[in-house]
Amino acid sequence: MKSLALTAGALAAAALVWYAVPSFAEPARRVPAPTAELVAPATAKTETAVFAGGCFWGVQGVFQRVKGVSNAVSGYAGGDAKTARYDEVGSGRTGHAESVRITYDPKQISYGKLLQIYFSVAHDPTELNRQGPDTGTQYRSTVFAENAEQARIAKEYIAQLNQAKTFGKPLATTIETAKPFYAAEDYHQDYLTLNPSQPYIAINDMPKIDDLKKLFPESYKATPSLVRGTKAG
Repeated sequence: MKSLALTAGALAAAALVWYAVPSFAEPARRVPAPTAELVAPATAKTETAVFAGGCFWGVQGVFQRVKGVSNAVSGYAGGDAKTARYDEVGSGRTGHAESVRITYDPKQISYGKLLQIYFSVAHDPTELNRQGPDTGTQYRSTVFAENAEQARIAKEYIAQLNQAKTFGKPLATTIETAKPFYAAEDYHQDYLTLNPSQPYIAINDMPKIDDLKKLFPESYKATPSLVRGTKAG
């Protein structure tokens, strides 16, 4: 993800570069649902999931438009609290990955369904330490499991997709546990919704929203649940 300090002219020039760079990302596809599923407690009103899949602008934008999701916050996971700042995470030396914490109603959508959307449209899980034009460990594909059950489901799902050769090559997605999540700076929140025409967003992230609507019409909601004044759709 490029610096927010770029001028309009620089962004326009950068957009031309992004268009010219060939993409090795997998085309979006609706991958098979997981055969194993997380069973939420009957009393649970909300659950959380944390995923990393490249620039958090696009990942957040996707999950804000998923039915059953009440909130999706951009942030950092994998490193220490003292380095959970954008200018430090961008160095690639903090252990953090740009991540999104998803709050959802398990009675409306399952953890497995969130994983299915994550692997299908939110990012390319075959890319190692990069997504599109962004490179570095801060853009790695990682499931930050909140508990042992989430870790088990994610591990079995990755094995399922690999065994079926769903992508034709192994997934690069890792699973990390016991890693706290730290919310990103306010100016990163709802960035896709607030800046749909910004060149980076238009090129790299808006197609993900189209893919979500096309591949998961039963889970798509037109009105996103925003951090700044959450809306349900």
